[in-house]
Amino acid sequence: MILALLVVLIGYAAADLFLPLHRDLSRFDPIATGTLETKVWHSYYDRQHVALFLELAQILRTQYHFPWLRSYVGAYYGASAAFTFKEGKERSDYEKALPALQTWFSLIRNTGNRDFDVPRTTALELEWWIVHRQRERYPPGALGSACAAAAASLYKLPVGSTLEHGQLRAQAMLLRDAREEAGSVTDADWATIESLLQRSYLSLGHAVTSPNAVAGAR
Repeated sequence: MILALLVVLIGYAAADLFLPLHRDLSRFDPIATGTLETKVWHSYYDRQHVALFLELAQILRTQYHFPWLRSYVGAYYGASAAFTFKEGKERSDYEKALPALQTWFSLIRNTGNRDFDVPRTTALELEWWIVHRQRERYPPGALGSACAAAAASLYKLPVGSTLEHGQLRAQAMLLRDAREEAGSVTDADWATIESLLQRSYLSLGHAVTSPNAVAGAR
């Protein structure tokens, strides 16, 4: 009995972690996702490693429909990439986050129904992180465009369809940055950031359910 139970548990764990799935990445709750991302940002800037890890696992389960164990493996790589990047000073430092970030996207591709280019999507994701960190080196609007390009690559969409999503995310980031530079980010500021992120995911939700998005699904 014990051996049989062990075999079942090992089989379950292996399927949870490694079985290719085709879960619909267009089906997510934009409001809940925006709220969760706000919490992730809060944890990231406060250097709350455990909270960030748990919140990323929840995002993977709710936005990307990960199985339970796989969500925690993905969250480990996501948190590792985030805090590796956070400690960087220049592009060569930031690029040290690429291996963990690529594993994050490989897990998403292995779970979802978008047959996207993992290396390209990883590079575009890191690029908007860098544009945000070094925003004084880029023209106005570059951050929103970079966010839009990363989302378009992940969901296999035209960049124009994700531009509003990217611009709203950028607006939320720049608001947080401005309030932090002014002294502190208040609860009211975080509420505004949350609202902007919810609107950004509502826009993305419309984009990923368009005919073009359905055609890009596998």
